[in-house]
Amino acid sequence: MVSRSYSNLLDLTSGGSPSFSRGGKKLSRVATVAGVLSELDDESRSNGGSDAPSSISQERMIIVGNQLPIRAHRRDGENGGWNFSWDEDSLLRQLKDGLGEDVEVVYVGCLKEEIDPSEQEDVAQTLLETFKCVPAFIPPELFSKFYHGFCKQHLWPLFHYMLPLSPDLGGRFDRSLWQAYVSVNKIFADKVMEVITPDDDFVWVHDYHLMVLPTFLRKRFNRVKLGFFLHSPFPSSEIYRTLPVRNELLRALLNSDLIGFHTFDYARHFLSCCSRMLGVSYQSKRGYIGLEYYGRTVSIKILPVGIHMGQLRSVLDLPETESKVAQLWEKFRGKIVLLGVDDMDIFKGISLKLLAFEQLLTHHPDKRGKVVLVQIANPARGRGKDVQEVQLETHTTVTRINHDFGKPGYEPVVLIDTSLHFYERIAYYVIAECCLVTAVRDGMNLIPYEYIVCRQGTDKLDEILGLNSSSPKKSMLVVSEFVGCSPSLSGAIRVNPWNIDAVSEAMDSALGVPEPEKQMRHDKHYKYVSSHDVAYWAHSFLLDLERACREHVRTRCWGIGFGLGFRVIALDPSFRKLSVEHIVSAYKRTKNRAILLDYDGTMTVQGASDINPNSEGIEILKKLCRDPKNVVFVVSGKNKEILTRWFTSCENLGIGAEHGYFVRPNLGEEWETCVDIQDFYWKQIAEPVMQLYTETTDGSFIETKESALVWNYQLADPDFGSCQAKELLDHLESVLANEPVSVKSGQHIIEVKPQGVNKGLVAERILTKMRQKEVLPDFVLCIGDDRSDEDMFEVIMTAKADGSLSPVAEVFACTVGQKPSKAKYYLDDTSEILRMFQGLADASDQSAAKTVSFSPQRVVVIDKILAKKTEFSLVGYGCHLQWRRPGSDRAGAGVGGFAISSGEGYGAGRALVAARGSGGAT
Repeated sequence: MVSRSYSNLLDLTSGGSPSFSRGGKKLSRVATVAGVLSELDDESRSNGGSDAPSSISQERMIIVGNQLPIRAHRRDGENGGWNFSWDEDSLLRQLKDGLGEDVEVVYVGCLKEEIDPSEQEDVAQTLLETFKCVPAFIPPELFSKFYHGFCKQHLWPLFHYMLPLSPDLGGRFDRSLWQAYVSVNKIFADKVMEVITPDDDFVWVHDYHLMVLPTFLRKRFNRVKLGFFLHSPFPSSEIYRTLPVRNELLRALLNSDLIGFHTFDYARHFLSCCSRMLGVSYQSKRGYIGLEYYGRTVSIKILPVGIHMGQLRSVLDLPETESKVAQLWEKFRGKIVLLGVDDMDIFKGISLKLLAFEQLLTHHPDKRGKVVLVQIANPARGRGKDVQEVQLETHTTVTRINHDFGKPGYEPVVLIDTSLHFYERIAYYVIAECCLVTAVRDGMNLIPYEYIVCRQGTDKLDEILGLNSSSPKKSMLVVSEFVGCSPSLSGAIRVNPWNIDAVSEAMDSALGVPEPEKQMRHDKHYKYVSSHDVAYWAHSFLLDLERACREHVRTRCWGIGFGLGFRVIALDPSFRKLSVEHIVSAYKRTKNRAILLDYDGTMTVQGASDINPNSEGIEILKKLCRDPKNVVFVVSGKNKEILTRWFTSCENLGIGAEHGYFVRPNLGEEWETCVDIQDFYWKQIAEPVMQLYTETTDGSFIETKESALVWNYQLADPDFGSCQAKELLDHLESVLANEPVSVKSGQHIIEVKPQGVNKGLVAERILTKMRQKEVLPDFVLCIGDDRSDEDMFEVIMTAKADGSLSPVAEVFACTVGQKPSKAKYYLDDTSEILRMFQGLADASDQSAAKTVSFSPQRVVVIDKILAKKTEFSLVGYGCHLQWRRPGSDRAGAGVGGFAISSGEGYGAGRALVAARGSGGAT
């Protein structure tokens, strides 16, 4: 397919177009200046803007990251120009191995080097033709605000649990930096739009630099196949909620189809934030975690990234590596080397590691002269006062340790704070007895993985080290429990880096572990690292992304909201919004109607502090009940006393209480039970259990009904309440396993009720009563908002098949909000429901005011009455027409041969409709 977004790009001055190897398709030159691309019409948005079906089945993945996996070097000489090569150390480059040969990869990102505007067009063409890379050229001032400003001053510290409590700690929130962040994300979106074929391509966005990019892409292409992976930690809700733009970022991420995290902790924090701040809850089904967001399921992926095994092994085989290993082996002969490899920033815990090593030498004099700590400090990626302070503290501590414990021929700490070649770092891994990772917070950290593979060695390296190639290899790890790789390294010694005593003891323990145990730990780690490499990670992510996007083809999508509040509503083709005009039209055409509605969450907002019916809702119900063609029932989980008090003014309203256990056709009749239950002894078992959870869950309470017990945790902490509800559900199911009851979870409740009691009983009862009176409903409306209403939906949706409804009946099962349901229709909220009911009530009023046409003979009768100037009233009582004289309490039927009767319907005689004058009556 050829994307219509290509049509706005500049023509290639070279006269040729680079091919993306997709059926010989040609791609126009990439625009080098960010701009707003013309909006597609609604059809092209929903269809992905394609012109013709593709004849090639090859998949394409567009990988979007802050930086392209490209190295750029300025050529020497007068003409200058640039040389480009792949950055083999880049994760974005390495993950390509896991996508398969049949997946074409296109990269979108920035270059590390600043390109002069006059060269940008040529550079863009070269990168596109040679590397299939689309560069995003960001103006330097804007990039500085975006990267060094918002990313490094706000997001990065906050995601690593550092709050901006003072200007020195990350700085206060700056709205201009946020605007720069959004602007850069928009530029990236424009670049993706230039090359995407939205029906076919997958888009994989990486890391916190581009967290709002999913919104821009989803807004342009509603069905885009979009994945996002966060490579940093995601903080707990208590930390994240301090961010002024917290909701904007969450909503933007939820415009992805799949969101990936390194650890369950990071995913759990994200899910908690969605629940607490957006009210979006998650469910786990068959091993997959998903968030229901406006009809779309946003999947959550938990899998730590791996390393590139092939690259490491190739570097291990280099002559340079072997030479460096021999040199280091000779330099540290007779010494035990502990190794630390960290970036020079405040979260890597370098100073804590040095203090622990200092304590090791202090408390264990036998280690002096034997143990050396080699600390490789990579140059910091950020800049600022905090980096300078870390550098100063590190150098000061190293100087002190070397002064206190050093001697001729022995330097306890070797600090390397200059850039090393990769093979040089590999050489240090090979000779180190133990690797120390003491970061106070880190998203993943692949240093331990690299160390384990390097300790596996090669035959040549074993020869240099004087080892037998056939003998088991060994390694030891001391790893902070606050880094992402920690959960997957079960054989490592895990430490709290803030506890210097514990880290020091861990160093000593690592050195004292018996050789067989070192070998066992190493073997365990190596099996995991070698099988869960970067290719495995990328392949697994792609498979889950394909699964998450599988339903795109069969869903109907449209976008709502403005700016970063944009989201897409996705619905099943058979699930659509209820049109008020459509249902009112059907209402007017029909004569025998059954209307069933839930109350809490339907007629009023779920969880509102004041759920008493308002006057507007009561008046609407009265109008509907006065219509003799209607049978109206409110079916609720509330007890009958509350419902009687609320609806006492609606005399003809039927009520189903306690989910249908009690039923009353109207105010003048007695309550009946739908299910015959003799004993509720099970309450004595369930109530003490509920009371136990109530005492330990602040904000929860027990609601006692005649037929049920309900534990309500709506006012409790969302996370704790949900956790306690799951425990209570298991507890009650266990103790009530042999009792004739069902234990159900609902919207912030756990309910125990007799088996077989549900709202569907009321629907069945109403339809049965009407059928017994030989009246088959030709209009059925059922509205509810939660799981308990699904039983009513099921009954009315199958009623036509079993003969309970007229063959031409109009059936409307409607739920509140877009969510999985047995209903075929939905309305967004209670205000829309009230407007719909008002439309039906108005239709009833209009019907009551209409004139009935009579035969010529009956018109003669009316004319005779009028000739006598007698004022009269024609009255429709049920389905029987009567006349009445003013001031008379009696009504006569059939006077002068005048009578209309169409039979007795269920509820006939419950409504009185009158019209005075010479016109007539219904």
